[in-house]
Amino acid sequence: MEGVLKTHATGSRKTAAARAFLTPGKGLFLVNNKTPEEYFRRPTLVDIVMQPLVLTGTVGQFDIRVHVEGGGISGQAGAVRHAVSRALIEYNPEFHPVLKKAGLLTRDPREKERKKYGLKRARKASQYRKR
Repeated sequence: MEGVLKTHATGSRKTAAARAFLTPGKGLFLVNNKTPEEYFRRPTLVDIVMQPLVLTGTVGQFDIRVHVEGGGISGQAGAVRHAVSRALIEYNPEFHPVLKKAGLLTRDPREKERKKYGLKRARKASQYRKR
C-alpha cells in the first residue's frame, strides 16, 4: 500500500457531517473520542461504520479518528461511513472499485421533506369526508 501517510476526508448524510483522519496504526477507531460501540450503541450502526474497512480488508491496519456532528445517530453513522470510505480511497486509490460497487462513495441524497401548510405532516392530509 503505497500512498500518503496521513489522510483526511469528509462525509455527510442527512444533516450530519463527519471528518475522518486516517493514519497507519494498530486499529484504534475513535468517534468523538469514544469507540464506535460506545458512541453508536446499536450493533447495526457499528456494522455500518465498519463496512468500508471490512470490504477493503483493512480492519486493524489503520488508526481512525472521526469527528461527527449534526443529525441523529443513524445519520451520523452514515456520515462516518462516507468519510472513512473517502479517506481509504485517498490513502490507496486501488480501493475505489470495491467501495464504488458497494455504493459507499455516493452521498445518500435523501433529506427530510418539509411540512406543507394545510397538512398534518409533509404529505398526510386530514381524512376526506364524502357525506
